[in-house]
Amino acid sequence: MVPPFLRLPPTDRVTSSRTGWTRAHWEAVADRMLDGVAPYATPGGAQYRLPGRGSWSGVVLDGLEGYARTFLLAAFRIAGAGGTGEEAERLAERYARGLAAGTDPASPEAWPALTDCSQQMVEAASIAVALHETRPWIWDRLEQPVRERVAGWLSGFVGGRTWDNNWRLFQVVSEQFLASVGAPFRQADIDAGLDRLEDWYVGDGWYTDGDGRNFDYYGGWALHLYPLLWARIAGPAGEERAAVYRRRLAAFLADYPHFFGADGAPVHQGRSLAYRFAALAPVWLGALAGCSPLAPGLTRRLASGTLRHFVERGVPDERGLLPLGWYGTHLPATQPYSGPASPYWASKGFLGLLLPPDHPVWTAREEPLPVESGDTAVALRAPNWLLHGTRHDGIVRLVNHGSDHNPPSGPGQDDPHYAKFGYSTATAPESAEPAWRRTVDGHFALLGPDGTPSRRLRVEPLGTCTPTSAASRYEVPAAGDGRPATVETTSVLHGPWEIRVHRVDGPHLGVREGGYAVAGAEPPHAEHGPGRSLCRTETGLTSVVAALYGWQPAPEGTSAPGRGPGAAEGAGGSEPAPEVRAATGSAVAREVHANAFGPHSATPYLTAPPSTAPSSCYVTLVVLTRDTCDPVALRSAVSCDPVDATATPAARSTVRLRFPDSHTVEV
Repeated sequence: MVPPFLRLPPTDRVTSSRTGWTRAHWEAVADRMLDGVAPYATPGGAQYRLPGRGSWSGVVLDGLEGYARTFLLAAFRIAGAGGTGEEAERLAERYARGLAAGTDPASPEAWPALTDCSQQMVEAASIAVALHETRPWIWDRLEQPVRERVAGWLSGFVGGRTWDNNWRLFQVVSEQFLASVGAPFRQADIDAGLDRLEDWYVGDGWYTDGDGRNFDYYGGWALHLYPLLWARIAGPAGEERAAVYRRRLAAFLADYPHFFGADGAPVHQGRSLAYRFAALAPVWLGALAGCSPLAPGLTRRLASGTLRHFVERGVPDERGLLPLGWYGTHLPATQPYSGPASPYWASKGFLGLLLPPDHPVWTAREEPLPVESGDTAVALRAPNWLLHGTRHDGIVRLVNHGSDHNPPSGPGQDDPHYAKFGYSTATAPESAEPAWRRTVDGHFALLGPDGTPSRRLRVEPLGTCTPTSAASRYEVPAAGDGRPATVETTSVLHGPWEIRVHRVDGPHLGVREGGYAVAGAEPPHAEHGPGRSLCRTETGLTSVVAALYGWQPAPEGTSAPGRGPGAAEGAGGSEPAPEVRAATGSAVAREVHANAFGPHSATPYLTAPPSTAPSSCYVTLVVLTRDTCDPVALRSAVSCDPVDATATPAARSTVRLRFPDSHTVEV
């Protein structure tokens, strides 16, 4: 449904033949978002205290966040209009007034001073970038005392300490802005931040966000973005580094369109997903920096398709606000640091407004996304991910064998947005706390004596991924008789199918494998039987798991395990048996208000009983599709057999997969 604010005069539908969107639509969405926050401004305009759950930083910093992040959007709108026109002039006056009040120590709206590792540092970086991009229309017109106060506030970065991740770049851009206006700064701070970035570069255009294996959208909307924004401020002095950053961004963007479904949805993976279309920042940045390998028409189609995807699903909402969530509000998918204005890092997705209206990305005919041109399979070797998309239903799936968002050593945490084997453009992981404790979806777990599942805390990549295969392992501290166990998993892709081959080294008290969680406005339909389970939403999105080897499926009518209010449906929907260890079979786990894609969600899964063997193998067919799907037919379509047990030790650890087209793979 087209919101009223987007009912624009007829536009050229020749070049926007796929989305129907033009630059005018982008400006209309930006204006709607900026108008939406205006009623929540404090009297001096230095804070925007939006409705919604507060962050752990408190109301004042949440208000500063509202100012800074919407100022970034206003800056792109002002600069994109060349500072002229009623809207640009109104925004420039509005945010200049907020600068004066926020940096006035006597004002009741005064911003807290920048201190080491404080949330103010994040917001200061947005203000610094916005001031640079609007310099002729805001900074140069500020009264001298206000300029001095703003520079004095930003100088809290000088010699300061930030968190050792993307936060280092907040200091870099802010101190470079200070240098550009003749204010005190430390070149050593800038150099140290940019040097530290080199430690996180892992090749092929990919950065990890700090030490460890932290791969997500921060690679695009932070680790690529800020260095090239710094280069815009530094000018010729930063060209040597900027040339490196442009080459890396080009490498990153070469595969980036594969993250987007035909409906414009990005793959739902990683933290801070409330930023939504901030995922477009690197796409626009490539065009802005003149280094994009993407055709202008592909840039335009990708960006407009993604923004349109969210707008048509109620983002911004009827108030013009961005709620904490993915479509509507969904707090379980957010982080404690997320306040009501946090989603406005989405402003980065409007970076394209800095490009003039006659730039090719605004005038070229839209070109199809990769998933619109054919079935796709891409290996991303740096994060050890596979992306595979299917043209007929437009879904893109991410197979994760490399990101866990944990430090390299010490205690780790199981985060549903990083620990799953599978993510997609059509699904989200179950993220509410009860569902997180059960961790059924997208996971292969060893079960403890009370049914507690093991956690995939640290993902250790194995071998080299190819477009159709990737592998990893994770360790289970105590399993079976109390000794540690190891789960090694190889994913093999065949068209829309993923086959997961798990080897468990060590005895265990039972295993469980979950497919994709599907969600919608109504409870998904579910059915299951020996070695198979299926869930389907009212829109036809279907998730299936089918046992191919090692699961020893129970006869029809045997109930399967589940725990708590999100418990599994056993055969006939009966209450599941509490003896989790002894159960074998298939089931469905249902949840309510646990999923960002809808209030009702369900996950198909399989279970198998304990094993005392030193090593065991389980092979599962995992499917996410919009097709009509018959799990029994799927099971019979793929054969899986162990290689001759009399062969070499290496061969005894091998299974052979045979597909309907006679293609054979040994794992």
